[in-house]
Amino acid sequence: MDIALLIEWVIESVIIILIIVGGFAYLTLFERRTLARVQIRIGPNRAGPWGILQPVADGIKLIFKEELIPYKADKLVFLLAPIITVVPALILLAVIPFGPEVSLLGRSVTLGLAAHVNVGVLYIMAISSIAVYGIALAGWSSNNKYALMGGLRAAAQMVSYELVLGLAFVGPILLADSMSVGDIVNAQNPVWFIFLQPVGFLLFMIGSIAEVNRSPFDMPEAEQELTAGYHAEYSGMKFALFFMAEYGKMIVVSFITASLFLGGYLGPYVDTLPWLGPIYLFIKVVILLFVLVWLRATLPRIRYDRLMAFGWKILLPVALLNVVVTAVLIVLLGG
Repeated sequence: MDIALLIEWVIESVIIILIIVGGFAYLTLFERRTLARVQIRIGPNRAGPWGILQPVADGIKLIFKEELIPYKADKLVFLLAPIITVVPALILLAVIPFGPEVSLLGRSVTLGLAAHVNVGVLYIMAISSIAVYGIALAGWSSNNKYALMGGLRAAAQMVSYELVLGLAFVGPILLADSMSVGDIVNAQNPVWFIFLQPVGFLLFMIGSIAEVNRSPFDMPEAEQELTAGYHAEYSGMKFALFFMAEYGKMIVVSFITASLFLGGYLGPYVDTLPWLGPIYLFIKVVILLFVLVWLRATLPRIRYDRLMAFGWKILLPVALLNVVVTAVLIVLLGG
């Protein structure tokens, strides 16, 4: 084993985890301040200058909150469910390229842990589907009917919209003729796939929002009828893990969307100044996160039966048609 390569992997793994954990903390502040501006109010502004220490205050509060476990809950599953939910958010970024290869200390370093693995898209689809188990098990293990209903809603919703997500992946795969996320990014020079696959981009965004249970598709945690949903019985840091998973998946989804449809790290002068790549990618991710927060501030939650009908009767046929049209056009235009 090459020691230098091992050190490179360890450093990149630590950076990826810090992006998710630190991003989760300050994405909550970004969301609260953005929602406040949309609703013409102030938002968090007490903890630290301009409220920038609010995530630290929230973390300290959650650490010292009492941990409760229902008397008749399945304790082992109850404890494992938040971990099963948060782990996919921590490891999905492994196949996302953060920039082109750079020369560092005499070595050619790829900015991305496994950016050019040839089954990167399959990895994303396989790992992202694990999160539904954590949510469903959290609802079941709580021995609470409201939590169970939230878990069942989550399972049905996430399985349904995973079909749309899977078909939305097909467009970029066909255009790049590869399942490697790195190859898909490189294939978008000079034309981003959002211009060649606008329908696929919209399908991917809608499916991603439903997959991470964000408004207007936050049915599994609808307070009106489920008293907080699948995490109703959770408190303290176990409760925080569910929110880390949600906000972590928002970050991951933004990275994936930027890589598949917005050129990833590509931008002006990246060929000559490769360190600009991560900056361009970060800007695209922040814009996508703003869109997710904006949607929460704007759109009301839709009814659950309409959510399922929308996925099966509208999005799925459109996604299938998009795949067929893309394949036919590629064949007719000679690839």
